[in-house]
Order: sequence, then C-alpha cells, then structure tokens
Amino acid sequence: MAINYQYKNIQAPTKVTLTDEQTAGHADHWRILTDDMSHDVPQWLQQMIEKAAMPKGLNGNVSSKDNRILLSEDQPCHINQVLAMKDGKPECFINAYPCVNGPYGLNCRIERVIVNENTHDAVLRLRTTDGSIIYAFDQLYTANQHLYQQNTPYFVNFSAWAHEITNSEQNEVIMVEDVEAIRYHRAFNDIVAANDGKVPNDLQEQIKDWQPTTKEQMEPVEINLGDMCAYLFGDTLGQEDEAWCQGQVLGKQETLFNGKPIILFDVVILREQDTTPFVVRMGAMSTAGTKAIQVNDYVQANIWLQAAIYKENQTAVPSED
Repeated sequence: MAINYQYKNIQAPTKVTLTDEQTAGHADHWRILTDDMSHDVPQWLQQMIEKAAMPKGLNGNVSSKDNRILLSEDQPCHINQVLAMKDGKPECFINAYPCVNGPYGLNCRIERVIVNENTHDAVLRLRTTDGSIIYAFDQLYTANQHLYQQNTPYFVNFSAWAHEITNSEQNEVIMVEDVEAIRYHRAFNDIVAANDGKVPNDLQEQIKDWQPTTKEQMEPVEINLGDMCAYLFGDTLGQEDEAWCQGQVLGKQETLFNGKPIILFDVVILREQDTTPFVVRMGAMSTAGTKAIQVNDYVQANIWLQAAIYKENQTAVPSED
C-alpha cells in the first residue's frame, strides 16, 4: 500500500530588519495624548498593569512562560505594553504604545514585515485583494510574529491616531478643459449610469463609440479636490505607517483614554468601484476643531495607521486554493 505525503512549503513574509537608530519610537504618538509625557505615560503604564490582559491575535497559545509577552486593555483606546519575561515573571520593560480598536478591515496579504526585533516595533506592508498597498503599524507583532505566512489572505482590522484632522478645503478645484479628457469623463459617467452603476466589460469600446448629444456635455469639467478619498503612505523606511489621507466621515462618537476625552471618527479614505471601501477608525483629542467636524464632512488628516490581525476575524477571509 502506497502512502502519498503532500508537504506545503509555508514561508514567512519577507522581513526587513531595522536598527535602533532607524526606529522612530513613540514619542510623537504619546504627544497626541499628553503634553507631559514624563509624568503621564509612566503613570498610565502602571495603572494598566492592574487590569491588563494578554491579547492572542492569531496565537491561541500565548503564555506568561513566553520570553516576551504583550499586555493590552479591553478599551476602545488603550495601551499595548511589551515586557521581557523570565521564569514566568516580568524581567524588564521593552516597549509601549497607544492603540485604537478598529472594527473595520480589509482582506490583505502580508508582503513584508519591517521590524526592530529589539523593540518589537513592526510595520506591515499589505496588499489588498484589489491591489492597493497599505502600510500599517502592527499592534500585535509580539503575539503574531511567528505565525504570519507569505501569500496567505488575512482579514486585517485598521485604526489610527490622528496627529491632525481638519475639514477639507472645499475651494480646492481644478478645471478640466482638454477636449479628449472631457469626452472620456462624460462618456464614462453616461455608460456606467446606463449600466446600473456597474462598469461593463466592453467599457473602452463603448467610450470609443460614445458621442455627445448636447453642447453642454462638452463644456469644461470642474473637479472638487476637497470631495475626494485619498491615502498616501510615508516615504521613510520604517515610518511608512505615518500617512496622509483624505476622506469622508461616516461615523463619530466620544470615548475616553485614561480620563482624556477622545473623539473617534470612522473615515472612508479609499473608495473605488466594485471594491471594498477602506474605512479607518481614527482617534483624535477632543478640541473645538474636532468637535466641529460632522458626519458626511470630508476631512484631511495626518495619521499613524495601525493594523491588528485576530484569529476570530479570519472567517471573513474567502478560502483560496
């Protein structure tokens, strides 16, 4: 009797290792939340120990016996803390950073992990199912680091802290006067509208055959840049998670972070035809400016984008051969 064994060649994503000098740290992130880091942050870290839990991420076997553990809190805005362990007891502090829980996410593959192994600061380069590239800080690297697989789809939850968030400039407009560009714009809109909002397979052929029926259809097109969705990741190695974005506010609520008032904005920053919208829950300090932002407003923001990958959320990923 012949027995056939099938081996799967499971590989980890490409890893890019950062030195301590290349790692920016979290001072700028704590400054979002306090003007007195030297006093507030140590106090917050001490307070969280009393009610901390160990998030599992993809790892169902996290244990205080591990040489490094991740501690977290069950709050919308919270702190994650990395400790070195010895014989099941904390040996020394490694790292800590503020986090926002994000209920929204996208199906992605991990293409690259940019990491400082000393601090467990890691940035994931993610590719969505529609080909978009997203960089985000990994909230759960300490728990998940040995489990990530190359070419494996994961449902990734996204969130962010906003360094700055303001209403978009509604007077930022461009006028398109090129005849061919106008014709393409009008044809595209007419064809998609006539096809129940869907892009037909023969779109280019239909655009080629399209003809204007009125003089007004070939007048210059005004595009309002303040009503667009956009996402630009950072261009410095290891800091690609520091992003600029523009999008529409879909939801707004209030919460607290260690007694400080926070506003959570749910913002769609990428929205394309026939793709899942990229919605990010952003935490911002409650100020007169952030209070004035309303649902349906378009906003611009400089954000620290975060990602979290949980085992219990992976049912959202379609199975692939």
